[in-house]
Amino acid sequence: MSTPPIERTPLWRRPAFRALIIQALLLAGLAALIAMMIGNALTNLEARGITTGFDFLGERAGFSIPQTLIDYSGDSSYARTFVVGLLNTLLVSGLGILAATLIGFAVGIARLSPNWLLARLAAAFVETFRNIPLLVQILFWYFAVLQALPSPRQSMSLLEAFFLNVRGLIVPAPVPEPGFGLTQLALVVAILAVVALGIYARRLQQRTGKALPVYWLGSALIIGLPLLVFVASGIPLAWDVPSLKGFNFSGGITVIPELMALWLALSIYTASFIAEIVRSGIQSVPKGQIEASRAIGLPGNITLRKVVIPQAMRVIVPQLTSQYLNLIKNSSLATAIGYPDLVAVFAGTSLNQTGQAIEIIAMTMAVYLTISLVVSALMNVYNARTLLKER
Repeated sequence: MSTPPIERTPLWRRPAFRALIIQALLLAGLAALIAMMIGNALTNLEARGITTGFDFLGERAGFSIPQTLIDYSGDSSYARTFVVGLLNTLLVSGLGILAATLIGFAVGIARLSPNWLLARLAAAFVETFRNIPLLVQILFWYFAVLQALPSPRQSMSLLEAFFLNVRGLIVPAPVPEPGFGLTQLALVVAILAVVALGIYARRLQQRTGKALPVYWLGSALIIGLPLLVFVASGIPLAWDVPSLKGFNFSGGITVIPELMALWLALSIYTASFIAEIVRSGIQSVPKGQIEASRAIGLPGNITLRKVVIPQAMRVIVPQLTSQYLNLIKNSSLATAIGYPDLVAVFAGTSLNQTGQAIEIIAMTMAVYLTISLVVSALMNVYNARTLLKER
């Protein structure tokens, strides 16, 4: 008895084939839309006599920037302007992430404190600053606080070396002298020694159960070794102390009020969200863990540092990453008070002068995308290390 032939399903009736055709059509439609947008943009640019390309980066910028972390003048190129703006953005973002993390963790832990007053103050901090728009907070710190400071002649001073006035915070500038390189080398050696000590202490604890005071030993190394070399080298560091000459100060380092206002607003606003993340992370740790640590006689600070926080970080880190990314992107609000970040000096002044909108905006978007992806990747690596490992 012969087997009847198997009927093959027509190709167009197969779900996988239909899905492939639909995806191909959608991809073709998207490519056609992008091509149409690019063609339309090129046509409009050509009609207005605007050339495309990145040759403008080598042209003279012709404007000054109030804060520069590298050498810059009005004769510098637009490429130099881009680097200056990028460094200013990285500076305020890095300072904001550091301050927001410290404040957020402190406030988040304080919210769970058994002290009634401390817990209520922490709750008031969170509910106040997270419910006021960030832009309003930036304007408050800049116009209501920093712009209300006295003029340079009536500056508030500390030890006749630190001055605070409407033009910013002026502090002494360090001037390295011959031999200071040995102190820097000692600092690098101390950091490497602390890393090696941490690895050794972890392996020793896993093998014998004995815990070394890594924090105290590490602090002593990082502070003591460079300080010892610094003194032994004859204190090879001088200070350029600012002094009032005319209507302004000369010498020292000036922290402009725009940076101070933006840093304060970003740090406090983001810290209010981080505090809630930390609180939820700590509360996610089973109470039995805390009770067990108390039962074996662990002090409260050791319980928090060794038992609660490591387990809470599994909940904290993913949400913390989002807040870091938000802070970096929110730094673009600096244009509201004139802080010379990437958006202000490159996507603002440079764009207005050159008219190269597509190139400048594309470069700006690429920078923020790259920074966000790098931060996200680093946090994902740390998150992977904090996950529980199944055995």
